[in-house]
Amino acid sequence: MGETADITGWLDAARGGDRGALDRVLATLYQELHAMARRQLAGQHGQTLDATALVHEAYLRLVGRHAAHFDDRAHFFAYAASAMRSVVVDYARQRLAQKRGGDLHRVTELPEEVEGGLRLDEEMLGLDTALTRLEAVDARLAQVVELRYFAGLSELEIASLLKRSERSIRRDWQKARLFLLASLQER
Repeated sequence: MGETADITGWLDAARGGDRGALDRVLATLYQELHAMARRQLAGQHGQTLDATALVHEAYLRLVGRHAAHFDDRAHFFAYAASAMRSVVVDYARQRLAQKRGGDLHRVTELPEEVEGGLRLDEEMLGLDTALTRLEAVDARLAQVVELRYFAGLSELEIASLLKRSERSIRRDWQKARLFLLASLQER
C-alpha cells in the first residue's frame, strides 16, 4: 500500500477515535509540516517560537479538537494550517502584550509572497481579525489564505492539494487579498 493509501486509512481510523492513527499521520507528514513551519517563521531569528515548537503546538491543538475529522490529506493540511495560524496568532498576542501593552496599529499592505516569513506582531493580529471576517463571508477563500500564508504553500501546491486548477486558486487568492486589504484598511 502506498503512502497516500496509508494516510487515508490512518485518517479513517483517526476519525473513529484511534489516536495512534493520527500520530502515524503526523509522523509521516512531519517533514512537510516542519517545512511549512520553517517557511512561516523565516526571518524570526531570536524569537522563542521555532519551527519545531510550532509543529508540536499545532499537533497538540489538532489532537485536542474532539470534532476534528480529516477526510483526506488536503483536509488534514487545512486543519494543520488553521492550527498553525492559531499558534502564531496566540504567540503574537502574548509577545505584543508583553512588549507594548497590546497596542494595535493599522496595516495598509498585504504582501503577495511571505517568503521572508510572517511577522509575529500587531500586523499578524490585524491579519487574523481580517481573515476571521473573510471566513464568515467565504470559507473557501479563507482556506486558500491559510494554506498560502500559514502553511506557506504555493498556488500550485494548494491547487494540487485541493484538487482544483492553479488558475482558480490564483483567482481565489486575488479575491481574498482584496477583501483582506479592504478589511485591514477599515480598522
